Amino acid sequence: METLIELYDERPLENVLGVEMFRPERVVYVCPDRIASNNTIQHKLRQYFLHRGLKVELIFLRAQVYDSYAMRNLFQKTVARYPDCAIDITGGTDAVLFAAGLLCAETEIPVFTYSRRKNRFYDIRNASFAANLPCCLSYSVEDCFLMAGGSMRTGRVDNAILSRYLDDIEPFFRIYLEHRRQWVKIVTYMQRISAGNADGSIPLSVSGKYTVKGEQSSRISAPEDTLRQFEDLGFIHDLSIVPEESVSFHFRDAQVRSWLRDVGSVLELYVYKTCLDTGLFQDVITSAVVDWDGSSGRNAVTNELDVMCTRGITPLFISCKTCDARTEALNELAILRDRFGGRIARAAIVTAEKGGIALRNRAAELGITVIDINDLVNNRTEKRIRNLVKD
Repeated sequence: METLIELYDERPLENVLGVEMFRPERVVYVCPDRIASNNTIQHKLRQYFLHRGLKVELIFLRAQVYDSYAMRNLFQKTVARYPDCAIDITGGTDAVLFAAGLLCAETEIPVFTYSRRKNRFYDIRNASFAANLPCCLSYSVEDCFLMAGGSMRTGRVDNAILSRYLDDIEPFFRIYLEHRRQWVKIVTYMQRISAGNADGSIPLSVSGKYTVKGEQSSRISAPEDTLRQFEDLGFIHDLSIVPEESVSFHFRDAQVRSWLRDVGSVLELYVYKTCLDTGLFQDVITSAVVDWDGSSGRNAVTNELDVMCTRGITPLFISCKTCDARTEALNELAILRDRFGGRIARAAIVTAEKGGIALRNRAAELGITVIDINDLVNNRTEKRIRNLVKD
């Protein structure tokens, strides 16, 4: 097979999987007008294959996708021009698949497809090279964004240095569980006492009042027990507390400082490490920022995924909420999963509250798994994540 005929699909995976498995010399994408005339989309697909190490010629043919006879004629001309070809019918609309069926009734062209459920390719007709063939590909988080025309930006966390903190994450999370109901006030205190300098920088050395201003007119006193636990963990040192007067300490480093000043970081770190501990994933990223159009411009549309993992070709999208998870969060997660993962992708929302009936019903409608506080405190998080991506 020198040429692979692909039926262009809105789901990115369907457009690249057959190409990467069988590595033809050229790929002919049969696509609707908006794709055939969109040079940006075509360029990004070419760049994706270069990123994956494939040197392949891409040809985009405009198709009248709702005219089966026009489609059949297009297929006939394509097969005549590239006789050593095969058709991948994994993607495409029903109308295009029907037209491809008309062609196959007239020719002996090889036809194959991919089964998401079985993770195998199958010989539909004259394609013995694809017969019951397991898909052995694997993708990174960045690959998932790139194949959909996006890109990955640097997020709040430098994932390259997280290995230095892995032993700290679970003890940090246990502190959080112990003080969960006061966590917002604890973090607010850390923010207030470590307020930045006039130039916007935030020092590692901290010295401030024992009681600080909270939200509105409230006052927050130093969380003494929690501060001592942070010191025992090694997140702060040189802690000095003068009751009702002052507090001073030194952050271990800038990364720890950012975690102790952010309400949601502790849960995100715990879920990140739990995903690593499963041993199932090729890639695990926390604070994965996706640029939808890969433009990196000032007006680019971006979203941050708290944790994202990949196992083989299956991506897992996870949103973490220390508060109640709302419908808006579920909807956003579903949109990101569908856009950058397609049908094969999985999604979960982790909440440090009890997942109510309304939340679970909406999550079920969207195909999102809910992992709540009961799972977190009873050490079921890893099992729940394993079940999400089990074969």
